Amino acid sequence: MALHLKESITAVLLDIEGTTTPIDFVYKVLFPYARAHVKDYLEAHLKSKELQPDIASLLEENAEDSGRGLEPPLLVGPAERVTADALTAYIHWLMDADRKTTALKSIQGKIWNDGYQRGDLRGEVFEDVPRAFKRWREQGREICIYSSGSVLAQKLLFSHTKAGDLTPFISDYFDTNLGAKRDPESYRRIIARLEGSPSDIVFVSDVVAELDAARSAGLEAVLCVRPGNEPQTAPFAHRTVHSFDEILP
Repeated sequence: MALHLKESITAVLLDIEGTTTPIDFVYKVLFPYARAHVKDYLEAHLKSKELQPDIASLLEENAEDSGRGLEPPLLVGPAERVTADALTAYIHWLMDADRKTTALKSIQGKIWNDGYQRGDLRGEVFEDVPRAFKRWREQGREICIYSSGSVLAQKLLFSHTKAGDLTPFISDYFDTNLGAKRDPESYRRIIARLEGSPSDIVFVSDVVAELDAARSAGLEAVLCVRPGNEPQTAPFAHRTVHSFDEILP
């Protein structure tokens, strides 16, 4: 059954995990791959210029975690003295805590980049996603992605799917550099980037708290229910879909 949305919708803003892509792909393929390869990656790139901002951010985060009494594996600065072993232990600790911090996501994206380039990884999307992308673009609507994964990780996933390279359909990408996904201010920043009316942008996600934040900023909000997603039992005010075939058919 089609979901009734305004014809004036100009942009479709999409979450990835549990929305365009099965949760199992993220938790059973991508995360284990990053965990298994992080030490090798760090040993190979520890002194590289591109990794230094991530290491500096991890040192700050580690100090904050220690100050809060969370007892993380300790990192001893300055950045040029941190070892690959120490960073690996802390990154594993962050992954176990399911942190969404920018430095962690940046390093994961770099590891996945190597994996995609080697052919170890291949992006996965639900079967209705490619045809929805084609349909929405033919309708003249923009498609944008907002995920806690880095922009690099987003582009890698959509450029290496079994349906081919889907990035030509996507107009823009947003990650946690813009702000947390449960913060309404993040969506206001997206509105400013897209230069549209908030009510003409629809955000689709499998997380009610993210949809609440988007709605607070004035966006249309739609809950996506996919196989493998966590059941949504608490009362919520958002309309639901089980397939992108239901959105702007």
